[in-house]
Amino acid sequence: MARDEAAVSPLGVFERWLSLWVALAIGAGIILGNIAPDAEGALASLEFASVNLVVTVLIGAMIFPMMVGVDFASVRNIGKKPKGLIIALVINWLVKPFTMAAISILFFDYLYAGILPREDARQYIAGLILLGAAPCAAMVFVRSQMTIGDPAYTLVHVPVNDLVMIVAFAPIVALLLGVTDIAVPWQTLLLSVVLYVVVPLVAGAIARERVIVAHGGDASAVDAFTATMKPWSVTGLLATVVLLFAFQAGTITSNPLLIGLIAVPIIIQSYGIFAAAWAWAWKVPLNIAAPRAMIGTSNFFELAVAVATGLFGLSSGAALATVAGVLVEVPDMLSLVAFADATRGRFGAD
Repeated sequence: MARDEAAVSPLGVFERWLSLWVALAIGAGIILGNIAPDAEGALASLEFASVNLVVTVLIGAMIFPMMVGVDFASVRNIGKKPKGLIIALVINWLVKPFTMAAISILFFDYLYAGILPREDARQYIAGLILLGAAPCAAMVFVRSQMTIGDPAYTLVHVPVNDLVMIVAFAPIVALLLGVTDIAVPWQTLLLSVVLYVVVPLVAGAIARERVIVAHGGDASAVDAFTATMKPWSVTGLLATVVLLFAFQAGTITSNPLLIGLIAVPIIIQSYGIFAAAWAWAWKVPLNIAAPRAMIGTSNFFELAVAVATGLFGLSSGAALATVAGVLVEVPDMLSLVAFADATRGRFGAD
């Protein structure tokens, strides 16, 4: 079914060229890390309970606008079309974290053995586990709109997913890190969940309610409000990328293929998760099946980056691995949108 892509695509200039901006931020970070290496110690020392305060501020700037857009009142509609939601929740929480752990172990413990030092490999495995255990919230709306998904159904999925994340993220991460023999500092892990999930959700809900009330109950005011916050979100993302790659400048300069090595298992995981969800959603209408199948291919990398830096440090391989997911996010999304359009005929009318 032909359609005018420009008319339905929600991607602005920043989102459409996200991988380019991130690549430029990576380059800037590597240059900065090489010309000002002494800055690492000063920034790394600004922390509390192993949580870096600079990264906390930047991650907060990224996460807050998307949390304002979450409508928890829509949860009451959860039972109207349960199958699509069940598919997404099972894939996100019972399949994706464990397959990501398995794939990362396969690559870094076996296929990359001899290429990367063992201790570095353990860090990259930890970072990919954090990435796989953090399903995305913001990009869910983008992927849904690009496949002409049911917006009301997507609105239900996001708060449900966020509520599950509050209780499931820390235990799953602890379990998988324990399986890979990586020590789990529970205090830092739980503090990270509070700082990067609970606090932004509560602050976003309060801000959303106040914005709507201030505009006489007009929910569209939330979109206008989040649009004004977008520059801060963009700044937070790019500044975080610059900062993390500045800390990794020496490692990347000595091994320029490292990002590619990390990206391979992420790409395989993304397409594998999509294939599993797509096959399961055979009898679900396309406007529900397509965005639900692609939700598992997105990662809440803001949360993963924040937890990685808290658990392992700004200059850790785990932090680097979480950022690598940003590079493949948009190319991966666009290719899957194209595939969904190409196979539209297998579904009945929405």
